[in-house]
Amino acid sequence: SVNLGWKLAQVVKGASTGDLLDTYHSEQQPVAARVLRNTMAQVALLGRLDDRKAALRTVFAELLAMEEPRRGFGAAMSGLDIHYALGAGHPLIGRRMPDLDLEARGATRRLTSFLHEGRAVLLDLGIGGRPDVAPWADRLQLVEAAPVASWEIPVVGAIPPAAGVLVRPDGHVAWVEGANDETLQSSLTRWLGDPAKVAG
Repeated sequence: SVNLGWKLAQVVKGASTGDLLDTYHSEQQPVAARVLRNTMAQVALLGRLDDRKAALRTVFAELLAMEEPRRGFGAAMSGLDIHYALGAGHPLIGRRMPDLDLEARGATRRLTSFLHEGRAVLLDLGIGGRPDVAPWADRLQLVEAAPVASWEIPVVGAIPPAAGVLVRPDGHVAWVEGANDETLQSSLTRWLGDPAKVAG
């Protein structure tokens, strides 16, 4: 619902076109297919018990006693393994942004606290030059914070830290500085709509 909600809001406000809504199906259909597959597997395991199902449950119990399979299943059950096909270049692109502790605005805050307003977040951890985001200020908040040395995401594990990250309102990463040829401005336009005219 969050994935669709912010996209609908963009279109209703006239900031984006219906093309943005088309991304809902391409992002959510693979996720829904995986949820259905996992649900069918669980139902198969929970059905009437026979020798084959008992053996399968034993195998699964042994697998889930191991750290890596347990983390993978846990991420799948909680949705933390969702990875939208938003592009290549950095392991964060298309994944949920880790909830980092940030030294920002004179305090330590969790990244998710900045998403409460329902706007995208541009996280500036040392982007070269000040990014010009004024034309998207009504849809975006710029958060300047001290660099964070250690980053980890579910399923993937440790990843290289980034100097700049655009986090969509649904918490998924749309752009990482230097990850590919897409500029910040083109990513902002793609996800937040055309830039507004700024007076002055």
